[in-house]
Amino acid sequence: ALVTPSQSLFLAALLLFLLTQRRSCSAGLCKAHPTDLVFIIDSSRSVRPSEFEQVKVFLAKVIEGLDVGPSSTRVGVVNYASRVKNEVSLKTHRTKAGLIKAVTKIEPLSTGTMTGLAIQFAMNVAFSEAEGARAKSPDVSKVAIIVTDGRPQDNIKDVAQRARDAGIEIFAIGVGRVDMNTLKQMASDPLDDHVDYVESYSVIEKLTKKFQEAFCVSDLCATGDHDCEQVCISTPGSYKCACKDGFTLMDDGRSCSACSNSATDVVFLIDGSKSVRPENFELVKKWINQIIDKLDVSESKAHVGLVQYSSAVKEEFPLGRYNNKKDLKEAVKKMAYMERGTMTGQALRYLIDSSFKPGQGARPGVVKVGIVFTDGRSQDYIGDAAKKAKENGFKMYAVGVGNAVEDELKEIASEPTGEHYFYTADFKAMTQIAKKLQINICPDEDPCECDSLVKFQKKVEAALQALTKKILLESMSKRIALLENKIV
Repeated sequence: ALVTPSQSLFLAALLLFLLTQRRSCSAGLCKAHPTDLVFIIDSSRSVRPSEFEQVKVFLAKVIEGLDVGPSSTRVGVVNYASRVKNEVSLKTHRTKAGLIKAVTKIEPLSTGTMTGLAIQFAMNVAFSEAEGARAKSPDVSKVAIIVTDGRPQDNIKDVAQRARDAGIEIFAIGVGRVDMNTLKQMASDPLDDHVDYVESYSVIEKLTKKFQEAFCVSDLCATGDHDCEQVCISTPGSYKCACKDGFTLMDDGRSCSACSNSATDVVFLIDGSKSVRPENFELVKKWINQIIDKLDVSESKAHVGLVQYSSAVKEEFPLGRYNNKKDLKEAVKKMAYMERGTMTGQALRYLIDSSFKPGQGARPGVVKVGIVFTDGRSQDYIGDAAKKAKENGFKMYAVGVGNAVEDELKEIASEPTGEHYFYTADFKAMTQIAKKLQINICPDEDPCECDSLVKFQKKVEAALQALTKKILLESMSKRIALLENKIV
């Protein structure tokens, strides 16, 4: 049979992948959890033929990382546009080679975008026992991965809910100008783990590792794929975190604190300028919630406020309005993107003049922490405000992405600067910054009290030494007198 140019492109990309791929599963680090996996791929007219080939490369790479077999992972593929086609049945192929060969033969349908119809088809047909799905059981996972680049032409909210209620875990991958609300309506909770976005089909393959790991039960402590701040303890198919001696495990189950009982007021200053772009602004909100997860949020401990700035400054919510992580994180998710300019200096002045004032929920005598995020050069002067914030005793962290100016970040950050400012070129790398950023909520010691204590300790030590010396001298004198009496 003749090989088409698009199939040649697919096979060449796949061959390169197989030659270079190094997987932890082959090293014996993981085993499969029994899973019925169905890919639901959009091949509507908005997906060009070359882009559809890239989707197939992505599918093949994920399949290559799976433990494929009748008792482990079974894979099916549903292709859809205005109609739906069951390309690969869960019962058809029991080997990776057979699955990948079948994927190479899939052709785009090139009509409309009936995503709801495709989900209904998957639920009724692809996940049926007649097509090779296993009977419903807590031991077998049912997973659907939907890849789409457009707005559906039918209702997806209700049918996606029925699919989730039927026990199907749904991952939604959006490409290009996809409608983000559509992805959220389809995906399972938590949305942070089940919704992914890529700018174009050319970079969809960077999601490969995520989905390989999703179906590969690893020793996560050994591979380093964990969020434990200090100590990771392996458990079957998962892990738990612990802390070193002298530290306490926080409520998030991951981070540790040497002074978890300390109160702190934390205010985020978030750049919402037009250069950030909507998809990256969603990543920024996830990053904020990662840091909130590490705080001991409560009425008496950590309070969090949020301020967004661009050409103007907007307080999203003040300190103390929300005193639990769930409400805080929901409020962060609702933050609407402002766009416009980058007036970082104005935002810093707002932090000083308003955010940390008692009238805005700040507590007297409590450690004040400001976390400034920006992706570009400030359009106004920041020097005076940055200096005043630190003179007021605020602990300032500066985080920059993309076109942020490192000299400005250092000017904002507290000393030592290396521990208080962070920069990355890529919004996707902000997760690593969240892991590195350790907010020290221990209250600083009063140096006067410290000096007095040291002086007191030295006086006590000197007095003890003098007393010991006196006792030894008296004892020696008595012994000499006794000896003299015996000699006489």
